[in-house]
Amino acid sequence: MKKSIISLAVITAIPMFTSIEVVAADEVQAIEKIQVTGSRIKRSDMESASPITLISADDIQAMGATSIDSVLQKMTATGGAMTNPGVNNGSGGNARIDLRGLGAQRTLVLVNGRRMINSGTGAASTVDLNTIPVSMIKQVEVLKDGASAVYGSDAVAGVVNIILKDDFEGLELNANTAITGEGDASENSIDFTVGSSFDKGNIVIGMQYTDRGKASQADRDFSKCPIDEGVDGLFCTGSAYNEGGHIWNGNGAKGTTVNAKGEDTQVSLIDDDGVTGRGGDYHRYTNEDSYNYSPTSYLYTPMERLNLTGIATYELSDDTSLFTEFTYTKRWSEQQMAPQPVWFDFEYTQAMGDSMLNQSYDQRVDLDGDGYLDKDADGNYVTQEMNYKYGDKISYGRRMSDTGERYFEQSVDTVRAVIGAEGLIGDYAWDVSANFGRNDSVDKLSNLHNMGAIGDQIDAGTFNPLDQQAWVSDNFRKNVYTEVNNGGSQLFILAAAVSGELLELPAGYAAFAAGVERRQEKAWFTPDSLTAQGLANDPRVEATSGGFDVNEAYLELAIPLLADKPFAEHVELSAAIRAFDYSTFGSDETWKLGLTWKANDELMLRSVVSTAFRAPTVNELYSGNSPSFDQVDYPGAQKQAEVTVGGNSALTPEEADTLTVGLVYEPQWFDGFSMTVDYFDIDIENAITKVDSQYIVDQCLNNAANATTPLCQSAGISIDATGRIKFNNKIQNIGSEKTSGYDLNLAYNFEAAGLNWRAGLDTTYLDEYVKQVTGDPVEYAGVITSGSGGYAEIKSNLSLKVAGDSWDAQYKARYISGMDSFKCIGKEDTCYAPTTPSVVYHDVSGSYLINETVALTAGINNLFDKQPPYYSGNNDSNTDPYTYDVLGRRFFASMSIKF
Repeated sequence: MKKSIISLAVITAIPMFTSIEVVAADEVQAIEKIQVTGSRIKRSDMESASPITLISADDIQAMGATSIDSVLQKMTATGGAMTNPGVNNGSGGNARIDLRGLGAQRTLVLVNGRRMINSGTGAASTVDLNTIPVSMIKQVEVLKDGASAVYGSDAVAGVVNIILKDDFEGLELNANTAITGEGDASENSIDFTVGSSFDKGNIVIGMQYTDRGKASQADRDFSKCPIDEGVDGLFCTGSAYNEGGHIWNGNGAKGTTVNAKGEDTQVSLIDDDGVTGRGGDYHRYTNEDSYNYSPTSYLYTPMERLNLTGIATYELSDDTSLFTEFTYTKRWSEQQMAPQPVWFDFEYTQAMGDSMLNQSYDQRVDLDGDGYLDKDADGNYVTQEMNYKYGDKISYGRRMSDTGERYFEQSVDTVRAVIGAEGLIGDYAWDVSANFGRNDSVDKLSNLHNMGAIGDQIDAGTFNPLDQQAWVSDNFRKNVYTEVNNGGSQLFILAAAVSGELLELPAGYAAFAAGVERRQEKAWFTPDSLTAQGLANDPRVEATSGGFDVNEAYLELAIPLLADKPFAEHVELSAAIRAFDYSTFGSDETWKLGLTWKANDELMLRSVVSTAFRAPTVNELYSGNSPSFDQVDYPGAQKQAEVTVGGNSALTPEEADTLTVGLVYEPQWFDGFSMTVDYFDIDIENAITKVDSQYIVDQCLNNAANATTPLCQSAGISIDATGRIKFNNKIQNIGSEKTSGYDLNLAYNFEAAGLNWRAGLDTTYLDEYVKQVTGDPVEYAGVITSGSGGYAEIKSNLSLKVAGDSWDAQYKARYISGMDSFKCIGKEDTCYAPTTPSVVYHDVSGSYLINETVALTAGINNLFDKQPPYYSGNNDSNTDPYTYDVLGRRFFASMSIKF
């Protein structure tokens, strides 16, 4: 039978997931009222004016995935900084989805059509995908369009709706295992799902336990040491905060220690006992003295996770049912980084010995007394060699390998419970529900040092920082402590809705959905007491606490305009409006208009224009001041600037205009083939962001002409004797972002050699992604950054599946086009690798049904062991773990038993 274009509008949205079967027309008609993501109207078809991607449970299993983030992040419509297990520095063990590269905060995550609690560590403001039990997923619907008029805040880039198994019957057991070709990053998972139906309802219970192992940066050639660039090419380098200690200058005055180019440089290395392997007396610092921090950093982070799920329905009467959902997740996760770098100033006294008196440094001078540092005829600063002396203020840095690596540990509990009722009154469907969620986290950071106490001991003369033995003494160990922070978030929603048919029009019945919601959110973060006092070497971190409530009402309409006309088999207008009133900023509204034009059985056109918004989160509104260490470039300065960030209670919502236009084509002359093409355009104003840190450095550091500007006055920028740049940079409604591009999806189903085949190609072309905060707009399309991930112009997934009676096999190729390094734009000749090459990952997998009870699945991801590329200005591990696979070849296998 000819497959229905109604279903193809949705089903062909992402042929990468090749186990999705196209629904036959008579099967679609058999569905009695369903609700597709992007609409609250329950209807008997699957037509949608918006592009929707479907991912089935079989797709997830075929990819060897035990967490949904590893599936979603491979979609071509994703980009930017998607937190995943390969992100060691700053991930907190979380996993995020980022549609269109617009940020995880602009992608709304739903479970069974209702909001999921913001989760993870601290005052979480996005959903941690670890809280989603993969074994309980029936399918995932991804709406690649703005949907604030339907769902409210956050649905700017799109919506991910995770639908759980609510009608499962029987018992299913699954055991999964995976390991890399290097023998590390093992992952083992076991789960069971049991369900039963009875006269009045159904109950489903699921449990999944996952144990993920680690990999070290030392175990891959591309990441075993930090790479820097010189005139002779690439070389291993590291941090100036090294074992044994490091002196910057002798008097603490900014900029007095320089090389011939006027760049601030490190001068002396404490190395009496050969700690760094150099041996001998003190000497001038060279690259050989730098500390290689890679071997002690994870390349892939370990985690344990327990997911519990319960779903039940109970029929009170023929027209009324009760339903409930419960999920609980316990996560234990870890990251590891190099020993803590510490830095502080002290006065060099006689009590510290005479070891520094014969050491020297180069100091810029003002010999003619005109108030300006002297330069020679070539423009280089004039310096004089100076000796240290008693009374000098010493700027000192040290890598604390004496006490061990820093261990980051998180323990996170996330619970979500929904209870409600639904039914029919005449021809109208109704439902009411209460949705409660709570997330509690404890994160620990071990092997930190109480720098306040160490400073007091230096002042009291009981600790000599120039004595190597003092750093490893039993008394010094008393300064080592574990930071313990607590955080959490809470969500409570009361909702009521009604939907049905309004009236009969010449082209069919007009339908509607209407509802009201009241949502309350709060979040908090309580830092460790020493951290809150600023005694942990880093600046003090303030607490976060606050909340808001919002009342919302919405109305959605589906109006048939034409039916059974030439070139207009069915034309429908959809419209939605939502009004909201927030306790934090007041009231407003958002709207959507959509049109589907089904010309005939072969061709359907569709378009949606809408407004969307994102309300500021609790963390954005009420976050206390805390330090952020951002990558910057400035002659003689450290690469990481100390930036004070924090919330802003005066924030207002982000506002967006969205447009999608597309077509669905299934030619009768090419049986089994289908195509969808969609253009998207998202324009965000009033964006909540901070000024680019590099921009502040360029505009404000040592720039007297800009000293009185509001930007530089609020930044309060400075640079200390160690070359550490410091400034303030709190979030504001000052940005704009615009992105546009095309999604192309091709699918072909056919039979050959007695087998069923399916081929698919899913491609996203990013035409533009422009950000503007201050200064000129910046184009990110085709660019890879040092901390915000990559924005490839072309991402494409090719898939081929073949199935027999009791087996199937799949091949997938994932393409990421080459990108330009953001750091090198306009100065490509100064970079060793100003671009990345295009990358293709190849995956193979297969399943075999032994009998009606037992099935086996196995596969290899990254079949040819493709290594991530190096690029100048990289993020971590000399590459970008947000964008590229850092593990290499990975083998997986699973067994499924069903009764």
